[in-house]
Amino acid sequence: MTPLPGARELTVTSTDGSRIHVEVYGPEGAPAVVLAHGWTCSVAFWAEQIRALATDHRVIAYDQRGHGRSPDPGPGGYSTTALADDLEAVLSATLATGERAVLAGHSMGGMTIMAAAERHGLRDHAAAVLLCSTGPSRLTAEATVVPLGPGGLRTRLTAAVLGSKAPLGPVNAVSKKILKYATMGPGSAPEKVDACARIVHACPRGPRHGWSQVLAGLDLERGVRALRLPVAVLVGTADRLTPAAHSRAMAEALPHCTGLVELTGMGHMTPVEAPEAVTAQIRELTLTYLGVKDTTTVNAKEDA
Repeated sequence: MTPLPGARELTVTSTDGSRIHVEVYGPEGAPAVVLAHGWTCSVAFWAEQIRALATDHRVIAYDQRGHGRSPDPGPGGYSTTALADDLEAVLSATLATGERAVLAGHSMGGMTIMAAAERHGLRDHAAAVLLCSTGPSRLTAEATVVPLGPGGLRTRLTAAVLGSKAPLGPVNAVSKKILKYATMGPGSAPEKVDACARIVHACPRGPRHGWSQVLAGLDLERGVRALRLPVAVLVGTADRLTPAAHSRAMAEALPHCTGLVELTGMGHMTPVEAPEAVTAQIRELTLTYLGVKDTTTVNAKEDA
């Protein structure tokens, strides 16, 4: 995927030697925002937030292992531990000692933040968090992608569909219709459906399947309770993959939830479907919890 104009690129090495592709946008010294994308996506998924925020923020976005320009992982493979390791590595490499940022995670990106909730790297660098269209557990049991009532059959069919090793094939009218039904609201504009389809279909089959197995058995409830910093929660009311019930439960369980936003008619791909609303939530968090930043130490790590 071609990087957005103006990106400063770097490769970060995670704990197990996995190489993580990172892109940095915006002026040095500006308030920092770190973006973690979801399953089958990439940095490109955050294009609208990057364009909007990079005028007055330093925006740090990275490809999760096996996605985008981050190659297949090292010995750590696919796990919630690997998610947390990679996020810690990105924070350490891009933020100066003592520098804090607003972290925004969509879907698996939100789960990444939950997985790292008790890590020193997150506690040292996170000023506030946006959990966007995500959930901590029971993902296949709660998902409504398969049009059946709740129960064991729906859970098993959902796990089989999401964990399929079959290739996604080309982006065409049929594949876009399927993706729209599963991941987006019914009113999503054709160009937004096309953008999401091209991002998702670019994800290699191996990482898509590998991460699906991790998500099927996910349990990060402890991570939700361990996020003892300001956290905003956002979800679409038409989300079939991580329905709003997840977000409502997280808002209740979080020690310091700053608010729950439910976007009427929006599906799972909220940063693409409702970019202005997602960007506004990030801006509100940076204004409230970062304020005017001391720019004297921002470049310390890069200059060292």
